[in-house]
Amino acid sequence: MADLIQIEVCYPLATKQEVVSLKVPAGTTVQAAIEASGLLAKYPEIDLKKNKLGIWNKLAKVDAVLRDKDRVEVYRPLIADPKEVRKQRAAEGKVMKKGAGEAEAGTEA
Repeated sequence: MADLIQIEVCYPLATKQEVVSLKVPAGTTVQAAIEASGLLAKYPEIDLKKNKLGIWNKLAKVDAVLRDKDRVEVYRPLIADPKEVRKQRAAEGKVMKKGAGEAEAGTEA
């Protein structure tokens, strides 16, 4: 019997994180672990050719071999460009600061 390793496969959703703990044979790949987790059947939007994958927050390929206690992560595509979101927040912050300053000045008088 092959040595077994303990791993987790995680898939984040908007409201929760789906985590599946598994014991798999040593030498199991990222792809094999995801397939064994049942997440592909439960979440048909997961596409191993499109979704980015990782092990403990570091990008990994489908053929990466897992080690004991590894956490495989299936990342969802970004909804918005983070740079654009920061620009929008910065612009809103400038407007809010001006508005807040006027409101404070009005209450002091």
